Amino acid sequence: MGERSMHVTFLEARDLSEAWFLCLRSALSDGYEYHIDRGSFEGQRRKELDLAVVQIRQPGIRPLVPDVPAGVPPPTTMEYVESYLPYLMTSCKAEGEQYTYGEDLEPQIPEIIRMYRAGGENTNQAYMAVGSRESIYLGDPQCLRGIHTRIRYGCFHFVVYFRSWDLWGGFPSNLAALQLMKEYMAAEIGVSDGEMICLSSGLHLYEHSWELAKLVVRID
Repeated sequence: MGERSMHVTFLEARDLSEAWFLCLRSALSDGYEYHIDRGSFEGQRRKELDLAVVQIRQPGIRPLVPDVPAGVPPPTTMEYVESYLPYLMTSCKAEGEQYTYGEDLEPQIPEIIRMYRAGGENTNQAYMAVGSRESIYLGDPQCLRGIHTRIRYGCFHFVVYFRSWDLWGGFPSNLAALQLMKEYMAAEIGVSDGEMICLSSGLHLYEHSWELAKLVVRID
């Protein structure tokens, strides 16, 4: 039974950079390797963690994007993260885009802020959903599917779920932008910024990024 059981990986990190480093190492060493039958980079291989839970204690520590060894192309930059924010927080959609996260999140962000301001901190209803029952018919459904916000111990926290999550091409940009959004919301509510807990049943590395990831974590 043990060999066929889904494995839950729990990682605890100080900041976003450490979270990325720990996830890269874990995916390389423990990821389930398979050929992709359907989805992005069909026919290529992935190394994927069955279920990852990543607790980031101080996600607001700068820099929000990871530093990489000399000669390794960075997975993202703050310039890119800032250009990505409208995709996350507004309903603006570029030509050819099937969706943006912002088209779902934009109306929910002010409602979450209003909910806490008007009703107090002690609620578990302040959840923002991404996607709908129609998402199953998209060629590439939304990866980010929900953000549960909580105020605990005087701080504003995010619990984030990603259906599928590319460790190299998505994780660093997604988390940096989510952290900026969380800081904005915390300030509007009038509480301190808090932790981020991220869950994914599809945290992965594509084979085209395996060698780069090995250079970052110094695995031969």
